[in-house]
Amino acid sequence: MANRLRVHVLGAGIIGLACAEELLRRGHDVVVADPDPGGGASHAAAGMLSPSGEAWWGEPDLHRLGVASARLWAGYAERLGVPLTPTGTMLLGHDAGDLAQVRRQAELLAGLGARVEELTGAEARRREPSLARVAGGAWLPDDHSVDPRLVVAALRRRMGARLVDELPSGAPPDVLVIATGARLPEPWAHLVRPVRGEILRLSCARGSAPAGWSSGPRGTSARLEATSPAPGCVLRGWVGGEPVYVVPRCDADGTPTGEVVVGATSEEHDGPPRVTAGGVLRLLVAARTLVPGLDRAELVEALARDRPATPDHLPLVGPAPRVSHAGTAGPVAERDLPPAWLAAGHYRHGVLLAPLTARLLADQVEGAEPDPTLDPRRFAASAPGGAAATPEVVADPSRVVRPEMVAKPSPEQPFRAGLSVGTNRFGAYYQAEGPR
Repeated sequence: MANRLRVHVLGAGIIGLACAEELLRRGHDVVVADPDPGGGASHAAAGMLSPSGEAWWGEPDLHRLGVASARLWAGYAERLGVPLTPTGTMLLGHDAGDLAQVRRQAELLAGLGARVEELTGAEARRREPSLARVAGGAWLPDDHSVDPRLVVAALRRRMGARLVDELPSGAPPDVLVIATGARLPEPWAHLVRPVRGEILRLSCARGSAPAGWSSGPRGTSARLEATSPAPGCVLRGWVGGEPVYVVPRCDADGTPTGEVVVGATSEEHDGPPRVTAGGVLRLLVAARTLVPGLDRAELVEALARDRPATPDHLPLVGPAPRVSHAGTAGPVAERDLPPAWLAAGHYRHGVLLAPLTARLLADQVEGAEPDPTLDPRRFAASAPGGAAATPEVVADPSRVVRPEMVAKPSPEQPFRAGLSVGTNRFGAYYQAEGPR
């Protein structure tokens, strides 16, 4: 193993926690800080492990990474003690125009070497009886799902007392990992942008009996009374051109709960994420058009969260671009701080890519080279000031890594490097000793 490092991780969504847990497993001394662990996009995510369903033209690298991470999920879920729901995924087209989109997706997937089976409308309904009449679809046997809330809870348990509200003061760590989702601290805030997604949770069951309650001549336990059929697999479809997905949930034992997650809108915006009447309406109309029984389901939750998007929709996993104290990208002066690592910008793929991101990040912290497609320095030329960066990667883990500062500290005073990220929930500051 590499030298034992002191690591601070800022951000305890599924990405930050996965990275922290992987580094802890490798024997490093890890603290992860977040005043609201798992409260961001991870709390709203549907948890689709769907490299094929998320595949898009011109994004082969993202599909490659998604497939690689999906293969890790069975072992990852088993190790964390959370159920994986290996039901497969059905793509659906409500009308002829929607079916054309499904066919294009199937053509793309065939070219990528993914397993896909095209379905007629009748075949789709035989496979999933809860469906309304549809024009057709496609079956993706390798796309599954997991409940991100259970994953986050399991990772939080593993971190234990190492999960704190604020990063500790005192001596700086050897490594700083920044995983703050849709809003990164300066000087890297320009690398991601928030894309709002609204999501609904519906309950398709009622009448859960209290513990010990029984009825019937043989004392059989009362069961949940179904009010509408939850689908038996993940559904991803288009209804009049409107994309929608319906994801059934299981409990910690893998038993279907009757809950389904319906999502998700996608909207570029500048303000805080809010649930909108229009977003809820679009999701409900599209979902019940595909699964009419959802009309009788109970709406139990409506959420809006920001997805962290990058210009090329690929994550940022690697050394943070070096930025001088003057605020321009370029070679870092001797009195500047060594680089941090970023694990951010996963957009719609944070849950899917969590185990792979954790491995790649931990490998790099221990001295491996970053994957060029994910290296955050690919955007260095777009940093404030516009000059191309030529950073030095810190390969020696014995070197101290502290957070970068926007302004020079006073030589006489300890610095207070602000990790302020606008409207994000990270209002804490990281404190360490001044320059030496």
